[in-house]
Amino acid sequence: MATLPRRPQTTPLAGEAPLVVFDFDGVLMDGMPEYWWAARTAALQLAPQLVLPEQAPAAFVRLRPLIHQGWEMVLMAAELGRADLDLEGLLAHYDAALPVALARWGWDAEQLQQRLEQVRAAAIAAEPAAWLALHRLYPGVKERLARLAGEGADWAVLTTKGGAFASRLLAAAGLQPWALYGHEQGSKPVVLRGLLAEQRPLWFVEDRRPTLETVRADPLLAGVRCCLVSWGYLGPHDAHNLPADIAWLTPERFAAPLAQWP
Repeated sequence: MATLPRRPQTTPLAGEAPLVVFDFDGVLMDGMPEYWWAARTAALQLAPQLVLPEQAPAAFVRLRPLIHQGWEMVLMAAELGRADLDLEGLLAHYDAALPVALARWGWDAEQLQQRLEQVRAAAIAAEPAAWLALHRLYPGVKERLARLAGEGADWAVLTTKGGAFASRLLAAAGLQPWALYGHEQGSKPVVLRGLLAEQRPLWFVEDRRPTLETVRADPLLAGVRCCLVSWGYLGPHDAHNLPADIAWLTPERFAAPLAQWP
């Protein structure tokens, strides 16, 4: 269980104090160098014949907004090693391409997820400083999270990354969330439904529009306040024609008091 111990509420009005739930990658932390390094390493272990650049190629950066689970990164690294890859077709039909690509390589999602986490665990054990150096907090994040307590709010992390890895990164940055939920705890809508038991305003901050749209489509989560950040791993059209129930959160609004958030 990757959930951290929950801290006591920071305000006497605990039932009314918001719980702000943040996605991790692309909202709090920029780990693009690590994503490519880990995905490339895992893919090369599984398919040593691949020839992949050491630095993240532009195609991987374009694909990143579409990637939802860690195993997909490994699969995409392998796909980028194909000489006959139709990148534009992959971008246009990403979800449909996943099972086709898995079949092409003879892999399954669980196998790829396990290999990715083994690669990361080995790196942390052997060279923890080097692994941590592949990540950075987005500007102003640490300071803003520190101010939330003064506003009577708690914050949690909800990520598709393995909980142990996210916990290590947060600890290295000197950050302690109210709770941390990794992919082991289930999908983001499932975790958010569980958090409804807290009986307090629930805000969800994400950089992946399809995830927010899935939350918005769940009638049980109708009361969750959803924000799409303007930074992170956005697709080229993610900011266009946002529905009224998904707010656009810029760095300026993020830095402002919660009362001024959209």
